[in-house]
Amino acid sequence: MNVVFKPDETFRDDFTFRNSPEAIRRFPLPFPEDRYMYSVNIEEHLPGPPGSVIEFPIDIDEHYVAECRERALVLAEEPRRFQALPHMMSSQWDCLELIMESLARDYPQHFALERRGSRWVWTNRPLQIHQTFTFGDPATLPQEPLEYITRQAQGDWVVMDQREGDLWCEAGMVTTQADWSLDFDMGMSFKEWHGPVPLAHEMGVFDRALKFLLNLRLNEPVRRLNWTMTIHPRLDTSPENYYKWGPDRATVTPQNAGNKAHLRVELQGLWRLPRSNAIVFSIRAYLISMQELVTVPKWARRVHRVLRDLHPALVDYKGLSRYRDAVVEYLAPFDDGAPTSPGTAPE
Repeated sequence: MNVVFKPDETFRDDFTFRNSPEAIRRFPLPFPEDRYMYSVNIEEHLPGPPGSVIEFPIDIDEHYVAECRERALVLAEEPRRFQALPHMMSSQWDCLELIMESLARDYPQHFALERRGSRWVWTNRPLQIHQTFTFGDPATLPQEPLEYITRQAQGDWVVMDQREGDLWCEAGMVTTQADWSLDFDMGMSFKEWHGPVPLAHEMGVFDRALKFLLNLRLNEPVRRLNWTMTIHPRLDTSPENYYKWGPDRATVTPQNAGNKAHLRVELQGLWRLPRSNAIVFSIRAYLISMQELVTVPKWARRVHRVLRDLHPALVDYKGLSRYRDAVVEYLAPFDDGAPTSPGTAPE
């Protein structure tokens, strides 16, 4: 897959982020039917159709260079967006190996990894990085291993240590999150971390999810989709910066919703790590504006119906209360009432 990067687009200030027609067609719509209720929806992370966001285990797309620059900007302002407890060093090297191997194998025109015993040579052509280092020796890298490699990967990465029959959030790079904080959640157990999600606890969703993940096997990763909405194509919607993005929610009208309101979908992958036995949780965010989304008629109908009929508790939890009605009004003319085909693919 040959990726053509758009290095100059922005996710702040003037918000020049846009999706090409190809990026729109491969957008991971999270709604297989015309209604939505929270569920685990975990499936095996197997290769998907060529060109899709699940063709490869770790997806790189046209926004890669711009997203890596955005991450660097966030870290320059708030270095604690990367954190790792001391006992997580083995899992950091596991993550570095996973990401480097995946990118070099699946995008050989952009990345290369050469190994001579513990002496590794990493080449990242889009970011113009060429690094020789000793695997296992953090002094040979400019940052800790997890920070080093996730500065070169899209999406957020959280590493969970497994012990005492639970998973503990104890390392991560989180700069593109949907209103949660790594700094706040560091050291929390799995259920504590997911405590704010409504309805799911009563439905037993997290009991089932935790049981499943504790039994996750090596070389058998899994994935799921999650979603919310955001105003402007803003990747960093952290609680720490709520004062920057929170007020935007009150500015949406049916007239500007097409440009301002974005569906934000997270492709979440989970891998068991070989040396540390930890689990790494990748949270890759994809953004699409409503005016881009309605270029696919099936999606316009479906998203209109999902948002119109969404459970009030989910409307509140996902922070849609102030502008959901404006977005539904914008989408309504694109919904002719025709039935939609099953699944998420464009018709």
